[in-house]
Amino acid sequence: MSGLANTNVLKISGLKVAYGGIKAVKGIDLEVNQGELVALIGANGAGKTTTLKAITGTLPECKVEGVITYQGESMKGAKSFHLVERKLAMVPEGRGVFTRMTIEENLMMGAFTRNDKAGIEADVAKWFDVFPRLKERAQQLAGTLSGGEQQMLAMARALMSHPKLLLLDEPSMGLSPIMVDKIFEVIRNVSAEGITVLLVEQNAKLALQAAHRGYVMDSGTITMTGQASAMLDDPRVKAAYLGE
Repeated sequence: MSGLANTNVLKISGLKVAYGGIKAVKGIDLEVNQGELVALIGANGAGKTTTLKAITGTLPECKVEGVITYQGESMKGAKSFHLVERKLAMVPEGRGVFTRMTIEENLMMGAFTRNDKAGIEADVAKWFDVFPRLKERAQQLAGTLSGGEQQMLAMARALMSHPKLLLLDEPSMGLSPIMVDKIFEVIRNVSAEGITVLLVEQNAKLALQAAHRGYVMDSGTITMTGQASAMLDDPRVKAAYLGE
């Protein structure tokens, strides 16, 4: 962790989320510091996506307790569209591209909080360089893209907003191995540029290989946390999540 300032970008304290009588998240603590890539891993249904939705205020009707702060300010009552203005962006599970807009229009939507025309054009060119498949299909409707291409587009669109914190929810889900490699290459590059990232991912090995620190979530609780490199070697993580 050397060279990374120990300042919280995101801090979660005592987060509980309940849908009716079902407790999806049971009082977790989690923090992401400036410039870190933090992985939140765990089995399906562990509460990882619910945690991200609690951060972004996009949960359905449910009971939420605890404190979530972003850049030192409480997120209580924050509307999701205000978060983009505060430089927090999320790539949701299932990608969520605007299917009836072109690829280029989707990218422009990612920059709607900006007014630096030249900078926006430069960023569109940058992401077309990173993802040549998007460039080839720039005027195609996003709904006609493959799952992997939609994932590329969703990531590029989120990054067009110049986020200080990027939340990624299961970016590898349903993708071919070659596409997963490309997406993780971009995640590592984004982190290397200094963007703070919280990555929720079922592919524990890839997530921990890319991350600085990790948290393991199981049945709504955090069961383990530590340096990602150490967690990769931990026999409990290997047995439960790495298939070793």
